[in-house]
Amino acid sequence: AAAAELQGKYQKLAQEYSKLRAQNQVLKKGVVDEQANSASLKEQLKMKDQSLRKLQQEMDSLTFRNQQLAKRVELLQDELALSEARGKKNKKSVESSSQLSQEQKSVFNEDLQKKIEENERLHILFFEADEQHKRLEAELRSRLEVLETDAAQHQAVVDSLTKKYTETIEKLQNDKAKLEIKSQTLEREAKDCRLRTEECQQQLKNLQAALGSRLEESLCIINEKVPFNDTRSTRYNALNVPLHNRRNQLKLRDLAGQALAFVQELVTALLNFHTYTEQKVQIFPIDSATDTISPLNQKFSQYLHENASYVRPLEEGMLHLFESITEDTVTVLETTVKLKAFSEHLASYLGFLRKILPYQLKSLEEECESSLCTAALRARNMELHRDMKRLTAVFEKLHTYISLLALPSTRPEGLLRTNYNFVFTNIAASLHGFHDILKDISKHYSQKATLEQDIPTATQKLITTNDCILSSVAALTNGAGKMASFFSNNLDHFTTSLSYGPKGGTEFISPLSAECMLQYKKKAAAYMKSVKKPCADSVPYEEALANRRVLLSSTESREGLAQQVQQSLEKIAKLEQEKEHWMLEAQLAKIKLEKENQKLKNSLSGHLTETIQERSVLPNIAEQKKETTEKSLREPIKSTSLFTKHKCCLIKSLLCQAPDVESREDLIKTHYMARIAELTSHLQLADSKSVHFHAECRALAKRLSLAEKSKESLTEELKLASQNITRLQASKLFCSDELMTTKRSYEDQLSMMSDHLCSMNETLTKQREEIDTLKMASK
Repeated sequence: AAAAELQGKYQKLAQEYSKLRAQNQVLKKGVVDEQANSASLKEQLKMKDQSLRKLQQEMDSLTFRNQQLAKRVELLQDELALSEARGKKNKKSVESSSQLSQEQKSVFNEDLQKKIEENERLHILFFEADEQHKRLEAELRSRLEVLETDAAQHQAVVDSLTKKYTETIEKLQNDKAKLEIKSQTLEREAKDCRLRTEECQQQLKNLQAALGSRLEESLCIINEKVPFNDTRSTRYNALNVPLHNRRNQLKLRDLAGQALAFVQELVTALLNFHTYTEQKVQIFPIDSATDTISPLNQKFSQYLHENASYVRPLEEGMLHLFESITEDTVTVLETTVKLKAFSEHLASYLGFLRKILPYQLKSLEEECESSLCTAALRARNMELHRDMKRLTAVFEKLHTYISLLALPSTRPEGLLRTNYNFVFTNIAASLHGFHDILKDISKHYSQKATLEQDIPTATQKLITTNDCILSSVAALTNGAGKMASFFSNNLDHFTTSLSYGPKGGTEFISPLSAECMLQYKKKAAAYMKSVKKPCADSVPYEEALANRRVLLSSTESREGLAQQVQQSLEKIAKLEQEKEHWMLEAQLAKIKLEKENQKLKNSLSGHLTETIQERSVLPNIAEQKKETTEKSLREPIKSTSLFTKHKCCLIKSLLCQAPDVESREDLIKTHYMARIAELTSHLQLADSKSVHFHAECRALAKRLSLAEKSKESLTEELKLASQNITRLQASKLFCSDELMTTKRSYEDQLSMMSDHLCSMNETLTKQREEIDTLKMASK
């Protein structure tokens, strides 16, 4: 077929070439004729140039002759003037000679007149000849230019045709060479196809044998391992785990995060809007600070004060919905249980809007009836009256569609999968309507604020409240616009990603099956994770048992340490309380000390006598305290006895030397503080040792209980092993019967395999016929 097409193309090109060749001969004849015409015109131009030159020569000679005659006329005029001058002197001679001069003059005049006429005639002839020559020259030049352009065009046509013919010839030669190469390659491909068909036949035979063996194996496996096919039943297929699309889950989580941010922005704006509306009701048209507002506005502000309890749950519900969408779950409408909670929160907020709507409308009407309200302000209030009704209607629409989306997680028959796209489209349209209504509210509120600002009794509080309301409405408008554009842009993704299900099925039957599927998915993921986990290096059995005992003891010690930490925390709390108590006691003691010091300063003489008595009493008290402390701490603290004795001696000497009461008190205080620190450190050491011994005892008790449990498990295993031995001995008798039954089943399977092989042979013959037809087509 390709060779026939190329032959047809070649014939067409040959016909075009013959046509162009005939046209070329005609053009050549035209070019030759034009060249002959141009040569004849050139000769005529030369003749005209020669005649022009002759006429120019004659003209030059005539002009020269004319100049000579003019000079002669001038000479004659001069002579005439001289003769007239002389005639005055001798009239007589003149009269006699006047006749001669007049005759000569008349002769000269006639001759001059003839020359002038001849000169004029020659001038006319010359001018006419010159004009005719110029006209002829212009005509010949224009004709020559036309002929030259025609000749150039003809030459260009000839050159283009020759170039085209050469290109077509080269192209045809290249096509011919390509066709020859192509024919050779086709012949090679035909040979290769023959070889491949032979190979395919051989492979087909091998595949038949391999498929037969694999079919036998697969039939055996199916009969032994597969009791039923769960994909045929929708009830069982709904429990199968669908293919996990991680990219889809990440995309849905990202979209849920964006939606959460938009909802948070809307919640903030709604809270601000309701709060500032409450402030506006309190100050306009009657300020509650100066006068009592109407009962209607009081009730309205009371309801508005409760807005946070209805608006905040929207953000919480959306947050719970976002947290339920993770990378590991399968997110469809049947599994998004948290959407129901968000729908309920939206229903509660819708109830709040319905509750405040009549009060809001009546408040606007009451504002219109006040004396401060102008006609323009009344018109703006009525526009807001209509806008608030529309706003509540839009929230009702949104709640209806979102409650429909929440139905598959509770009652799947309430919303079919074919209607998902319709519901999502209506939600997007409702969001756009919500954005348009908020734009109108923002526009009307701004106009109303400007009109209220022009009222003479408008306060700064009213102006700032109006500005806050406008900013909250602007934030609401921006958030609604972002939400609407976000939902419209991702509408297709929501429709496709939230409506997939298990393989071979169309949907989940019930939320319970979806929940079971998620549990199965978690188990499958845990199993795959455990399978993929690399196996650790093997440990000898005895070492593993020793490590197990150590591990159990370490876990027990961990529990003991946790209890110690808990006890230490309780002790720290008690010590903190005691510390606060003793800090208060110390402050009281300081106050008492200051008072006592003041008293001592007032009675200085009495103090001197008291100090002398104290010098004799204080050493005895210090010795008594030292003896009691040494007796109480002699057994646990032997290494510090010498230090304490030395210290007490130093204190005694210092007390004896110290004349001042304050220095003695400081020394006693430092001594007892050091002793308290030492005693607390020893007490902590004793506590830590006791806790350590207690933990070790608990670990040993735990090991003992574990050893007893392992002993019991080993005895049970021994009993089971003996039972298994008896069962095996009993089952040995029934093996012969089972072998006979298995033999019969294998014979049935072989007959089924033979039937299947016959069907396979029929399909192979059909494939061979198709291969033969393909060979014929390739030939």
